[in-house]
Amino acid sequence: MEPYGQRYAERYDLFYANKPYTAESEFVQRAFAECAVAPGQRVLELACGTGSHALELARRGYQVVATDRSAAMLEHARRKAAVVDVAIEWRQQDFCSLALPDLAPFDAAYCLFDSIGYALTNQALDRLFASVARHLRDGAPFVFEFWHAAAMLRGYTPLRLVELDVPGAKIARVSRTALDLQRQCAVVTYEVHEHRADRCVETYREEHANRFFLVQEMAHFLTTAGFAPVAFCAGFDRSTPVDENTWHVVTIARKQPPAIDRAAAAVAQDRP
Repeated sequence: MEPYGQRYAERYDLFYANKPYTAESEFVQRAFAECAVAPGQRVLELACGTGSHALELARRGYQVVATDRSAAMLEHARRKAAVVDVAIEWRQQDFCSLALPDLAPFDAAYCLFDSIGYALTNQALDRLFASVARHLRDGAPFVFEFWHAAAMLRGYTPLRLVELDVPGAKIARVSRTALDLQRQCAVVTYEVHEHRADRCVETYREEHANRFFLVQEMAHFLTTAGFAPVAFCAGFDRSTPVDENTWHVVTIARKQPPAIDRAAAAVAQDRP
């Protein structure tokens, strides 16, 4: 089942209306600033969904190129951007095989809402990081968020219900989560029932598998791909250490120059 079909994409912003996109985008902007990336520079978003983070960062002055695998999510994102007249470059891309030679190199990249976990295997994650690295200039920051294995294993919720009232309908979304420990992922099935005023009921279903990670594990993937980890944060908070109650780890990393360049620079520094 391909995730984020047309109907679910149309309702996506309703389900996540309380997500603090503004505060999260402020965190990303601060992380960019620490790496000397300022508004006006070009940044790449992976798995942009319906574009809420892209819109926030574009309003702050960044040249945003937002990518997603789902055509339905990108369609909704384009409509949102048109309403508020914000210029963003939208591209349909699989983040494990980015192909944006006309736009690279980017000054920064980001991937939020735990979307990095859609790379379910070690090989897929290696391809993802290599793909991002090819599109970044040396020293560029990469900010991303992942599900934390410690919290997931200790306290995931097998069943959740969200109920919403919208004009002409009542919506109920049932989320069922099962852990696949061998694959190190959570498989979440969403079943949505829309009870309309005309007494018709529409039902649609989505299934998502998302991998969870430990911090040291993620640090290994990053360094292997040529990134230097800068910080692992408990959510969008630099002051709180990651612990077993941290559900979302926000990572700041920087692309390193190729090893041969780093070695040459070290030699140059040692010369009198």
